[in-house]
Amino acid sequence: MTTATTRATRTPPARAGAPSATTSPPSSRPSLPSLTGLRWIAASLVFGLHVHNFNFFGGTGQRLVTWAFGAGSTGVSFFFVLSGFVLTWSARPHDSAPAFWRRRIARVYPVHLVTAALALLMAYTLSGLTRPTPTQGLANLLLLHSWRASWWQVLDPVSWSLACEAFFYAAFPLLFVLLRRAGVRGAAALAGLSVAAVAVLSWADFHHWTTLQLYSFPAARLPEFVLGAATARLVLLGRWRGPGLAGSLAVAIIGYFLVPQVAHGYAATVCTIVGFALLIPAAALADVNGLPSLWRHPRLVRLGELSFAFYMVHLLVVHAAANVLGTKPQLHLLPAVAVTAIVFAVALGLSWVLYEAVERPARRLLLRRRRAGGTAAVPGPKTETVPAGREATAPAGD
Repeated sequence: MTTATTRATRTPPARAGAPSATTSPPSSRPSLPSLTGLRWIAASLVFGLHVHNFNFFGGTGQRLVTWAFGAGSTGVSFFFVLSGFVLTWSARPHDSAPAFWRRRIARVYPVHLVTAALALLMAYTLSGLTRPTPTQGLANLLLLHSWRASWWQVLDPVSWSLACEAFFYAAFPLLFVLLRRAGVRGAAALAGLSVAAVAVLSWADFHHWTTLQLYSFPAARLPEFVLGAATARLVLLGRWRGPGLAGSLAVAIIGYFLVPQVAHGYAATVCTIVGFALLIPAAALADVNGLPSLWRHPRLVRLGELSFAFYMVHLLVVHAAANVLGTKPQLHLLPAVAVTAIVFAVALGLSWVLYEAVERPARRLLLRRRRAGGTAAVPGPKTETVPAGREATAPAGD
């Protein structure tokens, strides 16, 4: 352990700012298992939202589900902020844009392709899923479908967020260069501007000042990603000044339950954006500094590893259940709990299959040639070099 790492371990997170991460190369920065655990919580909120939307529960049960998961769409906002944070945390300063994009494609595209094929099969065999036109199908496969309102819900409906992520990935190499040159004040200003942009866009969406569907429009979701990247940069520079894990979690929970009092859709983002922007760095610093964190429990971390596959497949399972139960079945409490548990178990089992049989082996296959051949090193500071082919701090999990 380096001297810098030792200091980070002994210093409270609000003051430390993770000097160990600042002074060490990306390849040796600590992994962030708490963020992996939090990914599962966000995916669970989205699952609960879809159970709510399909009205598996009736009466009191539905009211309880509404209370707990009515704001579940904000879980996607958490993913966007987390994505910016993790990619900046693990970025390779001398990496090329094509190499970065290659790793991102290997990370998300195989699961997207399989779930899109499954959705297409379901569209022609079950009711409730729209059969895409050739143009819509091509837009989905190219991850362009969120740019047009008539395309965004074709095939696997949740894949709209992948189209947003694809846009973020395209912009990230330039964003990372700007963050490295901006310094502390620039990163702080960018974080503030991102929060302001979310507030302005939420106001515009709430008052219908635009005809765009901002909830799924990639450019409108970019500020959340940029906010995550800017906060990660502040942490890496040792200048993050946020509350600890408990305080940040409290702010995030308050914002989450504030959503029903404000608005749904994109406008809900303004309620949770600050809490998420505080919670993610706090959880990261708890890992760096060896402080207690519920979110890095081994079972949560394992579920977090499955969370991307779970997110991509769960709504298809919910659709299949709705074909059996009927539209908005509104079951009594015990039958509804049983059905939800079965749907959850099936979705979780399929996510394990996708992770072990598709996500991991496909990523290894797509990156094998790069890893075998290596990458020519670019001259630069010694602490900035990274072994060729190393994946970006996988436990943190974008």
